[in-house]
Amino acid sequence: MKDNSEKKSQVTGAKNKSGGSKTTNREGWSNQLKLKILYQHSSKSTPMGEGYNYREEFKRLVESGEYWLLKEDLKKVITTPQDWWPADYNLYGRLMIRLAWHSAESYRSFDGHGGANRGEIRFPPRIDWPDNIALDKAIRLLWPVKKKYGKKYHGQI
Repeated sequence: MKDNSEKKSQVTGAKNKSGGSKTTNREGWSNQLKLKILYQHSSKSTPMGEGYNYREEFKRLVESGEYWLLKEDLKKVITTPQDWWPADYNLYGRLMIRLAWHSAESYRSFDGHGGANRGEIRFPPRIDWPDNIALDKAIRLLWPVKKKYGKKYHGQI
């Protein structure tokens, strides 16, 4: 006996009599997949933890004098050419500006995700986008500074 009751897809929420999701060419993937589950805010979605306060951390950084050390280390990274990736006129400044620009341009105002805040450009699929070619080199250049100063977002450095 055939079941004619409507069933709802767990992924798309679409209803049809066959039990699966009904897909037509008019329905784009952005309307079909429910991705909200991926963007739920929780303490597990940030490496800093629930008690992290950016304002207080930055204040501590300045008051302890670490800010000026961080600035000097960044200056050293930008002005020290590496054998594995030649710099334009012995400066990586343009590469770092490009990294900041491409990282920030992914911000989505409708849900507040993306952007430079967590340095997510360093992960696939964003780092693999065609317009982000060679930005992995900038991230690699910044890694020693990130490692030295520890609990700071990549986007801050």
